[in-house]
Formats: sequence, structure tokens, C-alpha cells
Amino acid sequence: MVIIMFFNASKIIEAVKEKNRIPRILVLLVGTFILGLAYNMYLKANNLVTGGVSGLSIICQKFFGLDASIFIYIFTFIILIISFFTLGTKEGLKGSLGAILYPVMVSVTSPLANYLNAHYVLDNLLIEVLVASLLMGFASGIIYKVGYSTGGNDTIVQIINKYAKIPMGKATFISNVVIILLGGAIFGINNVVYAIIIVAIESMVVDKILLGISDSKQFFIHTKELSKVRELIIEKLNTGVTVIETTGGFTHKKNKMLMCVVATKDYYLFKEAVLEIDPEAFFVINDCYEVSGGVKRSTTPFI
Repeated sequence: MVIIMFFNASKIIEAVKEKNRIPRILVLLVGTFILGLAYNMYLKANNLVTGGVSGLSIICQKFFGLDASIFIYIFTFIILIISFFTLGTKEGLKGSLGAILYPVMVSVTSPLANYLNAHYVLDNLLIEVLVASLLMGFASGIIYKVGYSTGGNDTIVQIINKYAKIPMGKATFISNVVIILLGGAIFGINNVVYAIIIVAIESMVVDKILLGISDSKQFFIHTKELSKVRELIIEKLNTGVTVIETTGGFTHKKNKMLMCVVATKDYYLFKEAVLEIDPEAFFVINDCYEVSGGVKRSTTPFI
């Protein structure tokens, strides 16, 4: 009797989501707390419109006198309800926890932000912008890394993506640009400049949190001296190397290519050593953010 085992991708995804759920929720709490504090201390206090629901709340407060925190509650709740009808129950529930926590944290951190602003004043707006960028980037990064979001603009972008068929990255860019320019029309061109600085730095910090800092380089090496380069990698780097069978796209000639991961500190010396062996060696070199499994790289310096 033959038993056929079916691979269930959905179960794998659900198992990943359930894994370490409590620690992930704790990270979400910390992240939304920092976001709320940064919003109250720097964005709201200085009328810095950086896009998203936070930016809209500051604009709404200026036009209608409605407290920005109350606007975040109302707007986030409306978007959350709409998401259940437009994206489905599963997607609605997925973003609900972060969408609920963020407005709560904005309210919770308001007294603390007022106290800190009264007793620890930064006398330079640019410094405040830089601090806000770092805090928001760190907070957003750890939230995304554990698989959550804060809803709001993220949910709007998902809806736009589903019904207007606009890619999510493009939809996010367009929505943020519109809100930032509107903020600039109300609060002045300086607001736009500061907003661009915040968005740029925040994005870079988020990327570093999600991907990590590249401490390795991935080498693809096409060389006539394959055995010598392979020996160099194994003996000097004390690490593994993969030999890949290749076929020339133009010549259709069969050949072999080496792939290995080298510590960034050894990047220059290794590249030059390969060129010493074969001056005509062909390289493709990429940043490598994580190496997992396989032969562990030695901590011994290359040379």
C-alpha cells in the first residue's frame, strides 16, 4: 500500500505564525509604545507631517481643531471595519491587533511625552527630526520583523492594491507623497524637507532591522584556475565552497563556477588573491545578510 503525503503550505505558514506568539506580541507592544512616544514628542509637537494616519491626524487638527489622537482612533477604527469587508475576515484580523494598539499607545504616551518635552528639551529641530527618524525606524522595524503592522495606511495600501491593481510599494509612495505635500502646503516647505528626511532615515533603519547589517559577501567566481581558487577558499578561509555547473548563454559551453561566502573584513584581500591566481577571473559579488546551516565560517582571519 502506497501512502501519498501532500505538502500543505497553509499549515506551514500557520505554524510559523503560532511560533513564539507571546514574545512577538510583547515586541509589538514595545514597538507601538515607541511609535506613540515618537509621534507625541516630535511629530505632533512640531507639526511634522510624514504621511500615513499620523500625518493626516496633524492636518485634521490644524483644519478642524479635532485632537490628533482622537482622529487616529476614529480613522483607524473606520479603516479596520472597512478592511473586514474589502480584504476579508482573515486579513482584517491579521492587522487588527496592531491597529488597536497604536492609537492606545498614542494616548498612553501623551503624558510621558509632555513631561519629557518639558524637562528634556532639544534646542535644535533637526536633532529632533533625526531622533524621531531613528525611534520610528527602530519601532517599525521590530514590528514588521515579528510579522505585525500598525494598520492604518498599511491597510489602505492593501485595499488600493487589491482593487486598483497598483503595486503596494507604489501605492505607499503615492499616498505618502500626497499627504506630505498637503502638509507642506499647510505648514510650509520646511515641513516637506523634514518629512523627507524622516521617511528616508526611517526606511533605512527599517531595512537594517529586517535584513541586518551585511557582515559577509557572497562571491560567484568564474575562473580558469578553479582548483587553485577552491583550495584557497578551503585552506585560507576554512569554509565551504559550492561548485556550480554552468552553461554559457551565448557559447553554450559547459563550465563550472564557485560560490562561497566571505567575511566583509576579508573581502578585499580575498578578491585580490583570486585575481593573483587568475587575472581574468569573473566575479559577481553580493551583500550577504545571513548565513545559516552548512559549514560554519572560521573566525580565523583570512591573512
